[in-house]
Amino acid sequence: MIRRLPVVALLVGAALLVAAGCSVGPNYVRPSIETPGAYKEVAEGAEWKPAQPSDGMVRGPWWEVFGDPLLNSLETQVSISNQNLLVAEGQFRQARALVLAARSQFFPTATIGAGYTRSRPSQTLAGSIGPPQGAANDFVLPVDISWDIDVWGRIRRNVEANRANAQATAGDLEASRLLFQSELAQDYFLLRTVDAQRRLLDAAIAAYQTSLQLTRNRYAAGVVSAADVAQAETQLKSTQAQATDLGVQRAQLEHAIAVLIGRPPATFEIVLASLPAAPPAIPVGVPSELLERRPDVAAAERRVAAANAQIGVAVAAYYPTVTLSASAGFQSGNIAKWLMWPSRFFSVGPAVTETVFDGGLRGAQTAEARAAYDASIAGYRQTVLGAFEDVEDNLAALRILEVEAREQDEAVQAAERSLALTTNQYRAGVVSYLNVVIAQTAALTSEQTAVGITGRRLGASVLLIKALGGGWSADRLPTDSEVTRR
Repeated sequence: MIRRLPVVALLVGAALLVAAGCSVGPNYVRPSIETPGAYKEVAEGAEWKPAQPSDGMVRGPWWEVFGDPLLNSLETQVSISNQNLLVAEGQFRQARALVLAARSQFFPTATIGAGYTRSRPSQTLAGSIGPPQGAANDFVLPVDISWDIDVWGRIRRNVEANRANAQATAGDLEASRLLFQSELAQDYFLLRTVDAQRRLLDAAIAAYQTSLQLTRNRYAAGVVSAADVAQAETQLKSTQAQATDLGVQRAQLEHAIAVLIGRPPATFEIVLASLPAAPPAIPVGVPSELLERRPDVAAAERRVAAANAQIGVAVAAYYPTVTLSASAGFQSGNIAKWLMWPSRFFSVGPAVTETVFDGGLRGAQTAEARAAYDASIAGYRQTVLGAFEDVEDNLAALRILEVEAREQDEAVQAAERSLALTTNQYRAGVVSYLNVVIAQTAALTSEQTAVGITGRRLGASVLLIKALGGGWSADRLPTDSEVTRR
């Protein structure tokens, strides 16, 4: 019992060192960000869409605001089957494993083994120091323990850095999820825009076929020339070609949606359906809330925290390393006496080492860590600026496109009145068929432009939701204990 006291004393002393240890390097403080009081585009278009309180923000499955059951069904498949998203999820699990690996350094390393050696010294060498010796056996069963005491916080800072990196990777995962979900919604509304364009062209083709038949009848009666018939045929065939050409874009969009939900394009099909008349209202809140709602901003901020902790790891290299080592076991030259109590051995003792010269290595590593920290701050602030830009861009797009949609609706109505008047004049023989062709082309072009504007408004709504974080919030990042949990 008396011989064990020094070992116990050493272990207690080591525990006290750990308890009293400090973490060198700067403590983390979130970088300051200049945020405006309100979005510029909301202020300029206050009558169009006022800022809403946070209670009105989009939350949860954000795509449900569009009220499309098929879109809802497709979006739920992204998180399950999208292969790129599964890559990001695997990277998050890798980052969590690195946290556990860093945390393992808090604990001692213990090894156990068994060895046997049979050796015979040189008789020539032995003859010079004593009588010749024969071969001897050495049976050993050691248990070795080594423990690096974290006096200066090097391990703590390393765990802190890895935890922050894991949280940043979780933010990357959510940013990827939001990206693929928004891509699917954009592709879906583009496909519906193509469907609406196809419906317009089909209706125009039916009208042009009626006009062609009317022109042929008038030609047979000798009222019009063959040129009018040729113009009517040209109008019909060119419109049919436009309708056929839309099939290429629709097929590509359908294939893109299939890949986003992790399905082979050959096994996936979307039936034709109508395009929503207008996008839903999207509450935007205030700019300061955006910092907590964007997963990419949250990821960038966590990388700043990780870079700050790495400074502490670099600074800790200037301080001595305290190691507690212990070894115990059984050793004997005779296997019959190998595991007997008199064959036991042990050794224990601390060691303190300090690097006195490294050619400037530690200084370079510390400078590198500080430079990486400064770069991460700049990256974080740039990410925030990019987030503000995304919101402003899509607010502007929605505000301007709404005005353009009203103006285009008036243009469609005017084109339809012009077409009706020109058709009546043609039937009365007042104008040639060329005037009808011109009026028909203007009317169709106006309707196609109106449909295109509606599609762009829906796409801008999707991008605005994405820019606002898609209902995500920073409190959904895994906590320190969650990323450390096995």
